[in-house]
Amino acid sequence: MQAKTIRNIVIVVAILISGIFSLSPVNVHAQKSVVGTEAYKHTEFLSEKIGSRVAGSVNEEKAGDYIFNELEKLGYQPTKQKFSYTRNKITINSANIIGTKYSHSNKYKSDPQIIIGAHYDSVSVGKGADDNASSIGVILETAKAIQKRNLHYDIKFVFFGAEEQGLRGSNYYVSQMSQEEKDRTIAMINLDSLLAGDNIYVYGGQGEDGWIRDLAIEIANKNNIPLETNPGINPDYPKGTTGDWSDHAPFKKAGIPIAYFEATNWEIGDLDGYTQTVKHGAIWHTKNDNLAFLEKEFPGRVETHLAHFTETLTQLLYDIKKVK
Repeated sequence: MQAKTIRNIVIVVAILISGIFSLSPVNVHAQKSVVGTEAYKHTEFLSEKIGSRVAGSVNEEKAGDYIFNELEKLGYQPTKQKFSYTRNKITINSANIIGTKYSHSNKYKSDPQIIIGAHYDSVSVGKGADDNASSIGVILETAKAIQKRNLHYDIKFVFFGAEEQGLRGSNYYVSQMSQEEKDRTIAMINLDSLLAGDNIYVYGGQGEDGWIRDLAIEIANKNNIPLETNPGINPDYPKGTTGDWSDHAPFKKAGIPIAYFEATNWEIGDLDGYTQTVKHGAIWHTKNDNLAFLEKEFPGRVETHLAHFTETLTQLLYDIKKVK
């Protein structure tokens, strides 16, 4: 009888100890979601596992397939919008990858929409971590964060091919938009090169067309995120605006309000945003555009930028309530 009692006590103690270890800090920490972690994983895969992703190349296609599969996992029923163009008498094939989160259960009803876009191709030099795997990572993490949230608008995620060869993907996408789709698109938010720059920025249109930029800065201020905008030192680029050198440009030309997230430094070089860092100048389109270099030369910057952009973009999609 005494032996049986002792055995029962031992079993109870073992169960309690097992329960304590199952709730250990290590396991609890492993379950905790840290903003920017998913974005980093996607950035790493695209730049390190796939590498440079020149338009029309096998690697660009691999990157497109990766994005397609990630959107499919999230239930966004992605499609590929294939297109071709001729460059130096050579036909190049590329594709835009598109996924949609509907604001209602009936996907056949057309509600106002917001387009979130970024290009997934790169130049041949470097691995394209900053330009532009970083933006793909932030958008995919944001897409996961809003997956089960009810939002005010349809959200269309568009990942553009062949940006580095003349905004080919975004130009093609806009050329295929019906007037009805243009009319119901209240904003296009573009992301490009988020890792390397000394500062993090958001730009927009002038006057009332800058409302998305202003809302993003307001959100960032509330969350102690050092997001700023072009200070307007260069008269060619008025305060709060930027140039037409990324995928927001075709949408802006079509009359759709835009916002554009980027990391760079507007106060050095030619004061045009092209010289990203004081320490190493431009990173994009150089051999230094890889995670190893960025993490060695700018410790903590990659993770911090990814977290700040992801948090701001996610909250922006929650807060946008403006009707075009």
